[in-house]
Amino acid sequence: MTPTSSKFFATIASSLLLVGCGAPTIVSTPIENIDAIPLKNIDPTETQLKGWNSLDLVSDTIPGMSVNKAYNELLKNKKGQTVIVGVIDSGVDIEHEDLDGVIWTNQKEIKGNNKDDDNNGYVDDIHGWNFLGDSKDENLEYVRIIKKLKPKYVGKTLASVEDTDRDEYQKYIEAKAEYEKEYQENSTQKLQYEQILHQSEMSHKAIVDAIGKENYSRAELLNVEAKTQEMQQHVAFLAQMFGFMEPGDTIPDFIKNIKEGVDHFAEQLNYNLNLEFDGRTVVGDNVDDITDKKYGNNNVMGPDPKKDGIKHGTHVAGIIAAERNNGIGMNGVAHNVKIMAIRAVPNGDEYDKDIALALRYAVDNGAKVINTSFGKYYSTHPEWVREAISYAASKDVLIVNAAGNEGADLDKKTVYPNDQIDNGAEIADNFITIGALNYTYGSSLVADFSNYGKTNVDAFAPGVQIWSTTPNNSYEFLQGTSMAAPGVAGVAALIRSYYPKLKASQVKKILMDSGLNTKASVVIGGEQTNVGSFSSLSKSGKMVNLYNALIMADKLSK
Repeated sequence: MTPTSSKFFATIASSLLLVGCGAPTIVSTPIENIDAIPLKNIDPTETQLKGWNSLDLVSDTIPGMSVNKAYNELLKNKKGQTVIVGVIDSGVDIEHEDLDGVIWTNQKEIKGNNKDDDNNGYVDDIHGWNFLGDSKDENLEYVRIIKKLKPKYVGKTLASVEDTDRDEYQKYIEAKAEYEKEYQENSTQKLQYEQILHQSEMSHKAIVDAIGKENYSRAELLNVEAKTQEMQQHVAFLAQMFGFMEPGDTIPDFIKNIKEGVDHFAEQLNYNLNLEFDGRTVVGDNVDDITDKKYGNNNVMGPDPKKDGIKHGTHVAGIIAAERNNGIGMNGVAHNVKIMAIRAVPNGDEYDKDIALALRYAVDNGAKVINTSFGKYYSTHPEWVREAISYAASKDVLIVNAAGNEGADLDKKTVYPNDQIDNGAEIADNFITIGALNYTYGSSLVADFSNYGKTNVDAFAPGVQIWSTTPNNSYEFLQGTSMAAPGVAGVAALIRSYYPKLKASQVKKILMDSGLNTKASVVIGGEQTNVGSFSSLSKSGKMVNLYNALIMADKLSK
C-alpha cells in the first residue's frame, strides 16, 4: 500500500463545568447531536484548510478533532507529563524549524563516541535508529516473494508440487499474478501521465503567452480570446484539468502534481516492481534472521544530504507534535511530546524484520505511543511483527496504525501490520487502526481512498489535504490514512500526558468510545454507487475527537 492516496492527487452540547478556583473540573461528557448540524456548502478558506484537522464540527461545521477547542477550554492552566512518541517511518528531518524543539534525545547515550553507552544494542542512537542504513528504494513484498520462490516453482503446476509445498506455491502464484497486473497498470499510467504532462505544459505556455500571467483562474482561462482551433483546444484541455484540481490550486500546481505522478510510476517500475533490483544489499544483514540485529545506523534522516525520501516521516511527525504557538509553520496536535525518529520504511515495502525490531526499539527506549503509517498486503514474517505488538502491549504501549489507501474493505482483504490471527481474534488490546476523513461533512465525509472495515478498522480521523512539515523547513499538503493515524497518535499522547495512570488499552477504548458518530450515509471507496452508513465502516463507527476524549479520560481516571 502506498503511504498516501494513489488516486489522483486524494452537536455535541456544551459540557457541564463547575468553575471554582483554578482549572474547571469536568464532570460530564457532551451529548452528541451532530446530525442536526447544517452542512457546510462552501469550500474552506486557505487558513481553515491548513488547520482543518484541529477544527470543531459544531462551531466550524468541519469534521476536525476539536483540538483548538480542547486547548482553549479543557487544557488551559493544566500541566502534563512529557510523552515519547515513536514515529516508525521513512525518516524525520530532526533539524526542521518546527520540529527541532520536540525531538527525543537519548540521555543515556554520549554523542559521537562510537560506543553503545546504554547497552541497548545500538551505537550512538541519540535521536532514534535507522534500520535501513544507506538503503532507500526497495521492491514490493510480492516482488521479493517471486524472486525468492521462482527458482523452486518456475514451470511447475499445483499438481506437480509436494503437498507440504502447496501453500507456498499458491503464495508464489498469487504474487506472480499481482505483479503482472501491477506492472501493466503502472506502465499504462506512466504513459498516460506523461501525455497529460506534455499537453499541460504546452497548453499552459500558450495561455501564459496570451494573457501574460502564470497563475490564472478557470474564469480567466475561459475568457481567453481563442481565435484559432489550436488555442480553442488549449483552453478546452486546461478547463477540463481544472475539474481535477483541489480548491485554490493553479495550473502550475497541477503540472507539479502530474510530474510527481510521472516520478511515482517511474519509481514503481524502476525499483518497486523491478525483478532485477535489490536495494537491501547495502544494509548487509540477513532479512530472514530476526536474531541478526547488528545493522543500520543512527542517521534517522537517511543517507541523502538533501533529505530526499523523508518527506512522509517528517510530515507525520509534524502532525503529531510540530511546535505549538511558536509563530512559525503550523501547530501539531500534541504538546508535551518528544518524537523518537525510527527509520524503517523505504520507498517500497517495509521488511517485517525492520518493523518488528523498530517496535521493540521504541518500546524499550520509553515510547508510550507509536505511530505506524505504512502497510502492505503480503507478508513473509507476520509473526515477528505480531510478537512485537504483543510485546508492546505487555509494556503498556499504544500503537496507532494507518488503515491504508486502496478504498478496500479490510474485513475481506488482509493488510499488514495487523493485530489479528487467522480466526480474526485480536492478539492484543493496544493496537488501533485508523481510516481517513474528508473535510466535507456529508456524503463525502469518508476519504475516497480510505480503507474501511467494521471489524478491522477502529475509527476515523482527518486525512485529506493535511498541512504539515516537510524537509528543509518547508510545509505541504499531503493526504492518506498515513495523515489520519498521526492525528490520533497526537490525541493519544495528550491523554497519556494528562492522565498517565490510564493504560494503553484504556486509551484505545477512550479514542473509540468518545468519538463523534453520525447517522449519515456516505460514499464508500470513492464509488458513487457504493453508499452505506458511516457507522458501518469501523468498529466504533466514530470520528476521533480530542475534546470528548479528554472528558472521558478525566472521568475514567477518577
